[in-house]
Formats: sequence, C-alpha cells, structure tokens
Amino acid sequence: MKRILTLAAVMFCAASLAHAQLGSTSPTNILSVAVVAEGGLSVGGSGTTSLTETGNFANYTGTTSMTYYIRTSETGGTGSITAKITTDFAPTGGPSVASPATGDALNYGCTVALPGTACTGPVTASTSTTTSVATFSAGAHSAKAGNSASVAWTLPNDPTYKANTYTATVTFTISAT
Repeated sequence: MKRILTLAAVMFCAASLAHAQLGSTSPTNILSVAVVAEGGLSVGGSGTTSLTETGNFANYTGTTSMTYYIRTSETGGTGSITAKITTDFAPTGGPSVASPATGDALNYGCTVALPGTACTGPVTASTSTTTSVATFSAGAHSAKAGNSASVAWTLPNDPTYKANTYTATVTFTISAT
C-alpha cells in the first residue's frame, strides 16, 4: 500500500510538471493607455497674498505666484486659467469687489510662461463671473515640473476705508480639452 501511495504521489507531481511545461516561456501582453487632456494648478507660498502699500495712500499691491500643468488635445483642444472672487472682502467698512466705491475696483495683470497666453490687463476682478488669467491653444503642454504664472493685484487705497484687516478669497480654476 505504501508503494502505491508513493507511486501515485510521484505520478501526480510528474503530471503537474508536464502541465506546467505546456505553457509558453515568453508570453506577451498588450498595454494600453489613454492620454487625455488635463490640467493642474498649485498656488505658491502660504496660500495668502498680502497686499501692501509703498507710501501714503499708494495703491495696495501684491502678487500671487502659481505653477500650472497642462496638456490640451492636438486637434481642437483649448485650455484656460480663470479667477473668481468667491468671498468678498470682510468685514464691512473696507474694500469691496462686488460693490466697489467709484475708482476702487480690485484689478490684476497676468504673467504666464509659454505655452500659455496671459490675460490682457488690467482685468477687473469679479464676484459674479470668472475672469481670464491665461488661455491655451491646441497641442499645448507644460513642462513635467510645471510652468510659472502669476497674478499682480492692485487695489486703490481709499482714505475712507476703516482701519482693519480685510480678507477676500479668490478661486483659480484650470481647464483643458
């Protein structure tokens, strides 16, 4: 009985080895990747851009730096970076984007590394609509490490503003097709 079990075990192992040898020694597989239009954006620094003045009642100015990543479709592709003030200055008593005093609008200009095209400024910031920072044409692509862009803000220093610290939120959006 012991010999039969040993013989059966040897035959079982031999059969599995024979089966393993029936497969290919160099199987192949096809890899497929769909490379699509896409974009990404990161804002530099602490996430806060301080607007400062350089003299008595000189305009408040500051710059928001960012890095963009983009790839647009070769045929008919487009892309953009936009800005929108999603929360107006608060508390009350100071500047306002939604309802600025005459001559007190928050404006900006843009600098965008190629392949982007910078906005034509100055652009008046808005709480009700997105405004342009950059545009991209078909076949545009950034460097793998990203490309630079910046928004240079200008806010008139109105003597009627109450002394306080005011904050507003700007939301930047990148899109690519």
